[in-house]
Amino acid sequence: MGRWRPPRPKGSAYITPEGAEKLRAEVRQLWKVERPKVTDVVHEAAKNGDRSENGDYIYGKKRLREIDSRVRFLTKRLEALTIVDRLPDDRDRVFFGAWVTLEDEDGVETRYRIVGPDEFNVSEGKISMDSPLARAMLKKQLDDEVVLRNEEGEKVYYISAIDYEA
Repeated sequence: MGRWRPPRPKGSAYITPEGAEKLRAEVRQLWKVERPKVTDVVHEAAKNGDRSENGDYIYGKKRLREIDSRVRFLTKRLEALTIVDRLPDDRDRVFFGAWVTLEDEDGVETRYRIVGPDEFNVSEGKISMDSPLARAMLKKQLDDEVVLRNEEGEKVYYISAIDYEA
């Protein structure tokens, strides 16, 4: 059995202004704060001589590679993303950036915001627009039925509120 894995499908190239600012802040943090500290540690460790058994040097170089890789990824991703900073014309429907309150059959309400795949965080109520639930909600209106199908069966929700606030 090989280690080959099929490539993952590409995520949507949309992001909210808040999400884009978080990614830019991460790049700044890595490039301006973390990388100089690690570089100093590696520089000091390299002065000590034998680098083959120097843990600070070995792990510092590894961390530098990780930082550079992440910065490169984030920079390329930010260039490819489209920042959606305007509200849709029809605010009665669910589109990207909407806060949607769903009510299940038991009357339990849950609130989600539809965001890009680079900024989703379920604990904050942010779901990716590529997720099955978000795809089922897109273009629906107030009081519409949202059916989520999975291995366990169907789960039915009703849209009880749609907001476009930040």
